[in-house]
Amino acid sequence: MSMKRVQQGFTLIELMIVVAIIGILAAVAIPQYRDYTGKARVGSTLAQVDGVKKAVALCIQTIGTKTGCSTNSNDVPAFTATKEIKSVTAADGDIEIVLNKGIHGDIDDATIKMESAGDGARISWKNSCTGCTAGPVTDSITKNNP
Repeated sequence: MSMKRVQQGFTLIELMIVVAIIGILAAVAIPQYRDYTGKARVGSTLAQVDGVKKAVALCIQTIGTKTGCSTNSNDVPAFTATKEIKSVTAADGDIEIVLNKGIHGDIDDATIKMESAGDGARISWKNSCTGCTAGPVTDSITKNNP
């Protein structure tokens, strides 16, 4: 009688191929995940400033000019610092946001300036970033916002 030997595991080559595939996937996925979380934090940070942004826009529409639409005047509120944001200041219709460290390496300690433009009926915003490193996270800041 002859007995057939049944395979009882994976060969070394098969295991090395699986490890190589996982390594390649990790090399691609980790930077993408880092950028994704950075963009999400930037979106959250800009959303925290929406109250000031809306108050400035309402001030511009009410007065008819950017001049005078500043923090603590014409119903533009002061902003309380958060984990991500050191300070937010509105001055004559433009908003300046100073960020803390820890949001993303490309924008740690950066300053975002939101410049308002338009007539009294429609306000648009142009964002610029000082102290930012170029990349996908910075690109999500500098896009124009209606």
